[in-house]
Amino acid sequence: MQKQSTLIAGLNVHTYTTEAFATSTKPIFALFVLHGRMGSAEADDMQHFVTELVAASTEYVGEKDLMVVTFDHRNHGSRLASSICNLDWKGNPNHALDMYSIQTGTAKDVSFVMDFLESYLFPLGQRSIARWGVAGISLGGHSTWIVGAADPRVKLVIPIIGCPDYLALMGPRAEAQGVAVGPPHFPENLVKLIRDMSLASLPYTSKNDENPFLGKRVLVLSGGSDMLVPWVASQEFVERLEVGSGHKKYVVYEGVGHEVTAEMIQAVVGVVLREL
Repeated sequence: MQKQSTLIAGLNVHTYTTEAFATSTKPIFALFVLHGRMGSAEADDMQHFVTELVAASTEYVGEKDLMVVTFDHRNHGSRLASSICNLDWKGNPNHALDMYSIQTGTAKDVSFVMDFLESYLFPLGQRSIARWGVAGISLGGHSTWIVGAADPRVKLVIPIIGCPDYLALMGPRAEAQGVAVGPPHFPENLVKLIRDMSLASLPYTSKNDENPFLGKRVLVLSGGSDMLVPWVASQEFVERLEVGSGHKKYVVYEGVGHEVTAEMIQAVVGVVLREL
């Protein structure tokens, strides 16, 4: 596996490819893999995930080459400015605001990197990125839902133990910690912003031309015993989501908590190989 780190406007972006990638002329399928809260792009679990993806693509002969792309979430890893801002309400009264701003900011970072990555890596036009996908874990899964809806260039959307409905997720969490879903922990402007941006409030059907998921491949992986990001918070949206000519699949792994299992990773690998 080959790793290259590229600084794009101060954001350290890592790309992972096979050994054969350097001499190939095939178009590229670029897959972002987004880490979870308290994690980083360099964490062991992320490196294992990336290694599994690249190793599988090494043995697969397709029309495109795989490039896995990672970077640190805002206020995580090399971008950490305050560890307090990543805590829940027990240590951070701004938890609802901080977590939402981080996941929406990370989604925007994905689109930002998509704008510039090909120019940085291939300034002579020697290779082209033909297709984009995003897979994210936990907090990265939340960001995956957001960018999957916001950016038409993203054709493969894989939220893993993530949630598309912020208030459905955070409301019960707040109540469990004795926090009211209102000011000051949930400022009115924040709640309005969440509702304005919410995926869950929109009619994402095949008859709605504004449905941003039409034609996309969506794979949703959740743990049936996940108490941190319970399936029930995502279930209504995922079940009614239509993708038209695309493909939607969701799997709830019984007895699995807030974790990424080997079975989940292999499910992602299978879908990614079909993009090559």
